[in-house]
Amino acid sequence: MEVELIPLEVLRPHEQVIPKKVDQLEKMTHRWNAYTKPLLLDRKTGTILDGHHRYHIAKRLGLLCVPCVLIDYLNDNSIELDVWPNCGRDSISKQEVIDSALSGNLMTPKTSRHRLSDHLPPIAVSLHRLRQPAVSN
Repeated sequence: MEVELIPLEVLRPHEQVIPKKVDQLEKMTHRWNAYTKPLLLDRKTGTILDGHHRYHIAKRLGLLCVPCVLIDYLNDNSIELDVWPNCGRDSISKQEVIDSALSGNLMTPKTSRHRLSDHLPPIAVSLHRLRQPAVSN
């Protein structure tokens, strides 16, 4: 999996976040002075599939870009989608995730649960680097 630096304005969340979790993860991000896990995005729409809390931290810190792995979400069968227990839903579709992101009508925190056959690679991208514009290939 290739990690790319993607401008923040391209990203579209589909779920709300848990503020306390954002606060905790922000402290860890400052301690590491880096992002250590990329976000997972749909290549076509910029929908965040994994990494909503990291996205909110980037906004708080004034970062210009974040490390991401881009996939063809609707056509990639290696991405499994389920709902978290006790989220109030029995099922969810990939199209519902995309529609939520594009409409801005965000789902409650921890609704969708994405699993990958290949786990996201560990990274170490400094906060200093993420405060600079992304360089397109």
